[in-house]
Amino acid sequence: MLCGLGGKKVFMRHIAYQKIVEAVKELCIKSAYELPPDVLTSLQKAAQSESNPLAAKILQQLVENARLASVERIPLCQDTGLAVVFIEQGAEVIIECPVGKTAVDAVNAGVIQGYEKGILRKSVVSEPMQHRKNTGNNCPAVIHWSIVPGDKLKITFMAKGGGCENKSAFRMFKPTAAAEEITDWVIEVVKNAGADACPPFVVGVGIGGNFEISCLLSKKALVRSIDKPNADLFYAGLEKDLLARVNRLGVGPQGLGGDTTALAVLIETAPCHIASLPVAVNIECHSHRHMEIII
Repeated sequence: MLCGLGGKKVFMRHIAYQKIVEAVKELCIKSAYELPPDVLTSLQKAAQSESNPLAAKILQQLVENARLASVERIPLCQDTGLAVVFIEQGAEVIIECPVGKTAVDAVNAGVIQGYEKGILRKSVVSEPMQHRKNTGNNCPAVIHWSIVPGDKLKITFMAKGGGCENKSAFRMFKPTAAAEEITDWVIEVVKNAGADACPPFVVGVGIGGNFEISCLLSKKALVRSIDKPNADLFYAGLEKDLLARVNRLGVGPQGLGGDTTALAVLIETAPCHIASLPVAVNIECHSHRHMEIII
């Protein structure tokens, strides 16, 4: 299909509803069974460099658990997570949906099928404070949709466990706050997470935007490869310094001490109001399950 864009004719690429369903289904299952290469490599390196014998043994066991989960096709963790999905839809992409359905329905259908086929625990309740009845299908998923240039559809899936999510935090700083004040608070959040959030962690930090955007940035940071520093040298330096400080806390794997409290600290930023400086920290456990596919 051709579409006029700035006086030019652009070919519009069509993607079928069912293709999205299948892609999300496979991402759910694969994420539950396999640690991403960047996370697995980081655990392996940590096991080799860890000075605490008990911590090194725990890290080696985490690596072995990951191997067994992949080989045996069983979940890495019994908490198979809340389905968090980031969609980047190219401006030249049209999603063909059946009558009465939307692309959001396709994502949720994929989650339902993935959690059923993968025999994954369903962990979503339909209402938060009264009856807390399980929806029985791990839906609705948490979906963040954005339009980007191009003719591709990128789907990034993360299975977010409840224990680590519960230790996340938000704070609105004064715009005059020094970097040290912000980093001290980040360190305090990680310290308070302790063993309850299943270290070693991956720590996502969102700085800027507003109340909700900073929290979204902290979640989005977690789907970045942990071996890729922030493109801005200032924030890359903050990531490096924060990781060193986190690991000096001595919390260690599973909270039993050691050099490896976190595998990475990842920062994402956005412009913000002159009167504000919002900061959010999203904690992720060692079972950092995230996968992506580009259609």
